[in-house]
Amino acid sequence: MGQSIKKLSVIGFLVATLMSCNQGPTLQTYFVDNELKPGYSQIDAPTSLINVDEIEMTDEQREAYKSVDKLNILVYTPTDSLEGIGAEIEKVNQILKNPKYEELIRGNTIDGKFSVKYIGEVDNVDEVILFGSSEDRGFVIARLLGDNMNAGKIYSLRTVLQNANFDNSNLNGLTDFFK
Repeated sequence: MGQSIKKLSVIGFLVATLMSCNQGPTLQTYFVDNELKPGYSQIDAPTSLINVDEIEMTDEQREAYKSVDKLNILVYTPTDSLEGIGAEIEKVNQILKNPKYEELIRGNTIDGKFSVKYIGEVDNVDEVILFGSSEDRGFVIARLLGDNMNAGKIYSLRTVLQNANFDNSNLNGLTDFFK
């Protein structure tokens, strides 16, 4: 009886290990795999890098801003040609098709497409993902990481970010990426 329990434990451990290894690509692995490649720029920044002191915010927006701890951003702007950009956009789209990413909003602009997704529950979000792409300019993936974030309240921050002063020159161009 003791041997069969050991065998079942080992089999259970192996199955769990194999299943966890077969989760497919994630945004985190995409960031790590590409951050040093030509045309890619990655920025990890605390939200304190965005100066919002002079911006008037509602209580809801202030609460949403305080719930975000960190921004993790990957920008891809082709350096030589636009060849291959569609394939890279499709890789990110495939990752974001994973059912763990709930869609908040999707849309098109004159310059490209965007989607906002999240992981977690609407009122207790672990991560918010903004993916904006343009076949002739590149793309940006922004991950907002925090505690007890609310998807609706986070979405209300879009107007705040339009008026924010970015203290780091690496972030200055992000708001103009698709203009």
